[in-house]
Amino acid sequence: MVRGILLAWIVVLSIAAASVHCEYYSRSTPYEPVRQHKTHLRFFLHDTLSGKKPTAVIVARANNTPKLNDPTPFGTAFAIDDPLTEGPELTSKVIGNAQGLYLSSSQDKNLTLVMYVDLGFTTGKFKGSSLSVFSRNPVTESNRELAVVGGRGKFRMARGFIKVKTSYLNTTNGDAVLEYKVTVVHP
Repeated sequence: MVRGILLAWIVVLSIAAASVHCEYYSRSTPYEPVRQHKTHLRFFLHDTLSGKKPTAVIVARANNTPKLNDPTPFGTAFAIDDPLTEGPELTSKVIGNAQGLYLSSSQDKNLTLVMYVDLGFTTGKFKGSSLSVFSRNPVTESNRELAVVGGRGKFRMARGFIKVKTSYLNTTNGDAVLEYKVTVVHP
């Protein structure tokens, strides 16, 4: 019994005497507010589902029977690589592209998409920069807004919104030209 008590004391003292050395490595700097810039952009997105070279293609479809002549049936996912242009004509100067996915997410007659799109700029002041959009897009509403949730390059840590207006929509094949008016705040 004495041996057991002695052994217990040795263990307790050994644990207490063992130095534990642990550091959390970090470096703190005083908070300095970052000057924010507000940027306004206006351009057009051309989403083409028809023809020999579509810019939006179906990558997944729900296992249901779609309505006849419905270019975007509920539960359908599209991959996109849409050109961004200065004007509404496809012959306008291309300033970038919208790459990503959208999903047809409404079961009623009001077409709604959920979008993840990277708006990448290939020319001009913002060449090499992009805006990240992740938002619900109620296509049939005349005044709609998309959320800008981030970006890269000159738009790193951007946040803001995009006012979307449909310039052209072919309800038979789903082709559309959309006017994007962007307002973002970024460092």
